[in-house]
Amino acid sequence: MRAGRVEEAGALAKQVRGAIIKQNALQLRRVNTRKCAKEAWNKVRQLTKPGGKEDSHPPPGLTAQVLNSHYAAVSSDSKYTPPPVKLTASSPFSYVTEIEVFRMLDRLKPTATGLDMLPAWFLRLSAPVIAAPLTLLFNQSIRCAVVPQQWKKACITPIPKVAHPAEASDYRPISITPVLSRMLERHVVRTYIYPALQQPPQGLHFADQFAFRPTGSTDAALITLIHTVFNMLSTQPFVRVFALDFSKAFDTVRHSTLMGKMARLALPDAIYNWMIDFFSGHSHCTKFDGSISELTDILASVIQGSAIGPASFIVTASDLQPIYAGNALVKFADDTYVIVPAVNTDTSTSELINVRTWAEENNLKLNCSKSKEIIFTSRGTCRKPVALPPPCMDICQVHSITALGVVINDKLTAAEHVSSLLASCSRSLYAMRVLRDHGLPVSSLQDVFRATVIAKLTYCAPAWSGLCSANDRARLDAFLRRCKRYGYCADDVAVISDLFDAADQSLFQRVLSNELHVLQPLLPDKTNFSYNLRSRHHNRQLIRKTTHVNNSSFIIRMLYSNSY
Repeated sequence: MRAGRVEEAGALAKQVRGAIIKQNALQLRRVNTRKCAKEAWNKVRQLTKPGGKEDSHPPPGLTAQVLNSHYAAVSSDSKYTPPPVKLTASSPFSYVTEIEVFRMLDRLKPTATGLDMLPAWFLRLSAPVIAAPLTLLFNQSIRCAVVPQQWKKACITPIPKVAHPAEASDYRPISITPVLSRMLERHVVRTYIYPALQQPPQGLHFADQFAFRPTGSTDAALITLIHTVFNMLSTQPFVRVFALDFSKAFDTVRHSTLMGKMARLALPDAIYNWMIDFFSGHSHCTKFDGSISELTDILASVIQGSAIGPASFIVTASDLQPIYAGNALVKFADDTYVIVPAVNTDTSTSELINVRTWAEENNLKLNCSKSKEIIFTSRGTCRKPVALPPPCMDICQVHSITALGVVINDKLTAAEHVSSLLASCSRSLYAMRVLRDHGLPVSSLQDVFRATVIAKLTYCAPAWSGLCSANDRARLDAFLRRCKRYGYCADDVAVISDLFDAADQSLFQRVLSNELHVLQPLLPDKTNFSYNLRSRHHNRQLIRKTTHVNNSSFIIRMLYSNSY
């Protein structure tokens, strides 16, 4: 170029570019997502998310010990009191059988190894040999209410929450506990705690909690939230919804209040006493920048990384209920939504004060600066202008909120969510092009598209697809057609309406076939006609439709589906 030989330099650059393209096109040609999914997805991540492991140096002064002290300070309780145990005679009852232990070992999935250094692959391979002694260990641990000290030690791996972390709070703690401890915890939760949740004592309420429960999901939580709002709007001019945020909720739960609620559940005394010992004497260390800190004791938290932690948190939140009739709560883990109709708008401040008082009793903190309020108004044809209430407790009023990953606006339409969804999926197309240019076979490329983009498009679809207008569906269909032209999307992928219908029918059939499904309370009573009618796909009574609910609510939409 300096010598003025422009044409020769251009020809050379063209040859270099061709060599690079040829080399890249061979990189993924043998990758098959159906034969070796783990290896294929590892290579996909290497190309689509380069630098996933932080190569940058940690902030100055930030060490493993500093991070560990920060996390231990969060999981503290200035009013800590040890929970009382139940005085009971030792029982020879076997809480877990040898065949159950063998099946747990045999079905172990690859997972991180705790500080006891017993990997999952070793436990799985040695299942025929160690199942019997482990059964004795598990039963003796529960019978004596003693958890081995090795199981009470966790290792934390900090993961940056921001692009350029500068302090300890910019790192999210990922806690790793021993595999054996998680096995026994999972058995206790499934065998004893989950059944106890089906028959709660007076004062504890689990019907409004949709996380960490059998059949619970984000779909169910959002369907209940939107269904409740629609029902209120059928008789009220507006409905207030407060999306509340708790700071470090899982890391600060008070053990004494948690175990006080556990004591009221129908749990065997040995299980209750075992859980008390499990939550006492826990400690953790932090692994960061090639070094490991010392172990530090903690006095609060549901022990993140444990199998018993999620179920423990929903027990913690079980006594958080509205104090005024007509108001409602929808909870998904620590995401809490307070729903107040117009007739009760004067009670909004009292409800929020009640939530804050409950949080203080459980060593939690209500973060009003991150909480939001959205007001939904009636969409009737003869509606009149409504004077909206002022904000409560400095909680900001907004026109849209992101509830469990779905954007909901005050007009109860899906336009903003569809726009956000298309923007996110369009960014994924660059990654798809990179994979194609590196030689990923067409079948594997379409598998990646289905597992990423299609999964995004259908996430919580039963909850928000009824809010879509014809224009919203046309935009989504246009995006899928463009992806099919590029070869990213398989030709047999249905249009968006069919994808929505399939998701609706699948969820509705699960609700109808399971009497314990969390959405069962939303269904009307069963029909009891003594004469034959035109056959329907369900045996429930039809709810009277109004101009407010129409076909937007999932329950209404599915009850009237194929009913004419």
